[in-house]
Amino acid sequence: MDLSDILLIIISSAGLLHGILFATYLCFFKKKRKHTNIFLGLMLYFMAFRIGKSVLLNFGSDLEPIFIFAGLSFLLLIGPLLRWYLLAMTKPNFNLPKYYLIELIPFLIIFILSFFVTKIWFESNSKEVIIVFASVIIFIYLHLATYIYLSWRVLHFNKKTYKTILLTKSQKAVFSWLQLLIIGFILIWISYCLNIIEDTIPYVVGPIVYSIVIYFLSYKAFELKILDLDGTIFKKSDDAILFEQISKLIIENKLYLDAQLTLSGLAQSLGKSTQKTSEIINQYARQNFNDFINYYRIQDAKQLLVKDAVQNYTIASVAFDVGFSSLSSFNSAFKKFEKTTPSAFRKNAL
Repeated sequence: MDLSDILLIIISSAGLLHGILFATYLCFFKKKRKHTNIFLGLMLYFMAFRIGKSVLLNFGSDLEPIFIFAGLSFLLLIGPLLRWYLLAMTKPNFNLPKYYLIELIPFLIIFILSFFVTKIWFESNSKEVIIVFASVIIFIYLHLATYIYLSWRVLHFNKKTYKTILLTKSQKAVFSWLQLLIIGFILIWISYCLNIIEDTIPYVVGPIVYSIVIYFLSYKAFELKILDLDGTIFKKSDDAILFEQISKLIIENKLYLDAQLTLSGLAQSLGKSTQKTSEIINQYARQNFNDFINYYRIQDAKQLLVKDAVQNYTIASVAFDVGFSSLSSFNSAFKKFEKTTPSAFRKNAL
């Protein structure tokens, strides 16, 4: 064993030990042991077992087949745990449904079958052995890739859901962390996929990439204070509920068509102060009260301007129909949102 091999063992083993210690802290020593931390800790444990197998396989000899197949089978646990972790980090009061445990069946099958793999059969290098071993590896890596994709979908869906809402510092931290976590798993997955192609990259690159990713993620977890957060930070606040009430009145009940509508009148109907109502609209709609109201008036006006039944209506008639009290304010608002005048919009539409 030369110096480079010794260095590779030290680097990969250090990352492996760090991952195990971090997982142990999450599962047993963290004061507030949230189920999100348990999921993350279990992922690190199972990944550590898989990495340990790789280190031994690269530098050791006569590794038992049961150890090889069992190590591979633990990758079938990491995918479901990753998805559950993202759900728990983005859903308030998340409880793992019992039927989710069905996702562990592939792991149980491969893990149990690993006990029936004999050394003589495995080292025979027969066509049957090659086909079985290759099929298991391909299935396992496609399984993990599928769950990484499903986890990304969970993150993408939630980011899209909260796109129009001003996020808190904690919510931003969770989204940043989950994005980094998925990228980390993608890097680990790619490094192991490359290992499948013989002589593409050294086999030990996988453990080294794992070590780098784990060190970086553990640093970011503490920096972003992720270990104290979970999906409860996305629980609807009183402010969010109030904005839903405002939206229902303005949009669903078409209160914006009322030319006499004012901020103080809206606040009074909600039983809130004018200042509070204004703050909520600014925070969640990212518009002031006038722009918030005028936006929906303009959307109605656009439909009226191109309707055959109202082609003989003047621009002023349309303006009054959608809630504006003057033609000049309608023209100004229309140009602000559509970058053109009402008459030009009607002409181009026709």
